[in-house]
Amino acid sequence: MRRRAEQVDETRQRITEATVRLHTTVGPANTSIAAVAEEAGVTRLTVYRHFADLDELFVACRAHWISRNPPPDATAWRLIVDLGSRAETAFGQLYGWYREHGDELYPIYRDADSMPLTAQRATAVENGQLADALVAGYVDAEPATRGRMLRAVAGHLVGYWTWRSLAVEQGLGAQASVSVAVRLLLAATG
Repeated sequence: MRRRAEQVDETRQRITEATVRLHTTVGPANTSIAAVAEEAGVTRLTVYRHFADLDELFVACRAHWISRNPPPDATAWRLIVDLGSRAETAFGQLYGWYREHGDELYPIYRDADSMPLTAQRATAVENGQLADALVAGYVDAEPATRGRMLRAVAGHLVGYWTWRSLAVEQGLGAQASVSVAVRLLLAATG
């Protein structure tokens, strides 16, 4: 009985890892259940036995990838009182993480619209948490309009596409990308 449970867990793990490989190479839009089954060495029916729907498969895939590639701890950013120092630390960590995982993240972000809404919402919530940690204590200190603007700029700057634009498309080095992000954030404080 225990061996059977281990085999079920191993099969589920193989399916999850196959999904991660496909999502981070060809992207979610080009990943079918048939492709996952082939990559995992199982049948389509086996995939459906382990994952009732795409949402469940995406949740497992995301959780597995994030457990292997944990993003920076944004809660620690809140402990840095000075906004410039906080931003320098935050963007240094976050943009470094994007740099390290950018190739794997690209197909996922490129295909975001094809992912289940639950996966899209999870990404939006995570980015919102990063932005909130970045400007915690500063948004409320600003007048309402400037506070909303500061939060909006923070939300933009923590995004994968912003990092990619600065570091990859514009060719800025790691430190220059961080410097530009810090300056933009501080400019939003007025």
